[in-house]
Amino acid sequence: MADGLKKRRVSQTRHTSDSVLLQDEKEQHHRSEVHGMKNEFLHKIEALKKNKDADHWFWSKKRFIFPLGIMVGVLMGIALIQPSDLPDIQTHLALLLDEFGMSLPQLPDLSRVESEWNRLRSNIPEPWKLNTNGLEFKVGEEIAARNLSAKHPVVLVPGIISTGLESWSTAPEYRTFFRQKLWGGFPMISQVTFNREKWMSALMLDSVTGLDPPLAKVRAAEGIDAASSFIQGYWLWSKIIENLAVVNYDTNNLHLAPYDWRLSYHNLEERDGYFSKLKTTIEGFRNRDNRRVVLCAHSMGSSVMLLQMGRITASWSWRAQLGGVHQNNIEALITIAGTHLTKAMSAFLSGEMKDTVQMNPAGAYVLERFFSRKERQRLFRSWAGSASMWIKGGDDVWGNATFAPDDMPGSNQTHGELIAFRDAVAQTDSTLSNMTSDTAGNWILEHTPPDFQRMLASNYSYGIERDEKRLKANNLDHRKWTNPLEIQLPNAPSTKFYCVYGHGKETERSYWYTRGEYEYDEIHPDDVAGTCPNGTDCITRRTPLDLPMSRKSFIDSEYTDENLNPKVLNGVKMGEGDGTVSLLSLGAMCVEGWKRKRWNPSGIPVVTVELPHRPVPTIPRGGGTTADHVDILGSTALNEIILKVATGVGDEVKDNFVSNIREYAKRIRWD
Repeated sequence: MADGLKKRRVSQTRHTSDSVLLQDEKEQHHRSEVHGMKNEFLHKIEALKKNKDADHWFWSKKRFIFPLGIMVGVLMGIALIQPSDLPDIQTHLALLLDEFGMSLPQLPDLSRVESEWNRLRSNIPEPWKLNTNGLEFKVGEEIAARNLSAKHPVVLVPGIISTGLESWSTAPEYRTFFRQKLWGGFPMISQVTFNREKWMSALMLDSVTGLDPPLAKVRAAEGIDAASSFIQGYWLWSKIIENLAVVNYDTNNLHLAPYDWRLSYHNLEERDGYFSKLKTTIEGFRNRDNRRVVLCAHSMGSSVMLLQMGRITASWSWRAQLGGVHQNNIEALITIAGTHLTKAMSAFLSGEMKDTVQMNPAGAYVLERFFSRKERQRLFRSWAGSASMWIKGGDDVWGNATFAPDDMPGSNQTHGELIAFRDAVAQTDSTLSNMTSDTAGNWILEHTPPDFQRMLASNYSYGIERDEKRLKANNLDHRKWTNPLEIQLPNAPSTKFYCVYGHGKETERSYWYTRGEYEYDEIHPDDVAGTCPNGTDCITRRTPLDLPMSRKSFIDSEYTDENLNPKVLNGVKMGEGDGTVSLLSLGAMCVEGWKRKRWNPSGIPVVTVELPHRPVPTIPRGGGTTADHVDILGSTALNEIILKVATGVGDEVKDNFVSNIREYAKRIRWD
């Protein structure tokens, strides 16, 4: 019995040991499985990290982007800021801190900084500086090598971007920037950045008179330097001036004729006597040198010169009535990227254009917060001079709901609809429909203040006149002088016209618009239509409450479709041109309109030169083969044309076409 009990105990002990061993084996196996799963998981994480690193290159990482941004900022500063600007930066910073009751600590002498800045700039290769394009004086040297020299005095007429405006107000509010440039130059950048409201109030014009508002006084900057550069390092006319200087031009036979482009042309003469002074300058050159003058006009300057031609025509007509004899003082007019028939309409309606809507979201947000659409509207609408670039010719020139002269083959939408709405937008408002240039022009005017409408009616016209008797009568009407479709060129058969412009850069041509919420405004075009049965007892169903009744209208920047023809980028239908002005505006009058006797009765010869836009990628502004609206001023081909005409071999300049402008122009309803 004892032996049996002992055997049972031994058996139980062995069983317990086996159970323990079995349990240990299970736990060890479980730990092994967990360890294996952990290792597998770690291997997967490592593989994901490797894949992520493979998908994101080093230069896409923050540790690269941040120092890259610093380097780019330094390089831009070196390119744009001159040593002479450094004290100005210190002064503007001190003024900014003073407005917040803070003082700028004493800074060390900047002379060492200037010397180091100059040394750093001198080590940058010339083609990479924004103030050069590697072609300085080259064209002039080639012309001079042919034993050609200055013959005709030259007058340069700038456009908006190339005409500086400076403050002459001595009122305490504006005294801080007396004689500083409010348009162009580094002071403009600092004022817009740190003193925006005062900058706007100085540049805005009185909505009724179209002249300076109380206490403000802004005038065009004078002298050759006024339009050589927009800001330090960003050249404008300087390339042309450099090459003219090589063939013996200087301030005795070269004149810059800047103007306050904000003013209507009538006010430009009434306030500044601009056209009278320009006429005197031209006649002075002719009387002193016995040489006729060459006029070179860029962008809006071409419209200014059309008006000057209108004044000449009116003057000659007046003299003819008195039996007098006129003398032609103009050898040639060279229009460079001329805004003959239009530039931009959207700015007057919504304060927008291609450049403001085709920004990245961050840039668009900053622009709207810093310089809102509403503020841009107010500025554009107060500048009566810019309205000279309102669209001219209507549907006869720009097309209808199914056709436009510059529609490309295979188009699935037409540029003839200048303003269009997507179906989802149009369904929210039964009054909306796609609009041609005629209806769009009226719609835009309805959405502008009455003062702006009166200003347009009293200074400009935008139709097309085909009757020669009425065209002759229009020669005496100053409202017609900026519209080449409603006046005749002067009776000057020995004068020559050269139309030079670029082609090959996408340009805004028409727009997709959308509508926003109602808002308070100085106009109320979107309320329920009223009735006036007898002109005095007008009835309207509009609520007597002071509710916002004007709706925001703006470019549909969320709409992009690059598969359409023409393609749509951020609500802008892209067409042909020089990046700023559309092809029809640049060339239609040159290749067709002025070839017709009704608009060119004396048969002034018109030469059209299209320059292809072929920028050099390694040069910031494209080098000598660019044809961008502004950068064309540094184009080798343009400089050659100007120097050939100025030195007396303008006959060498011949028609040159790279676009289908002749075909497009023939589709316009001229007759």
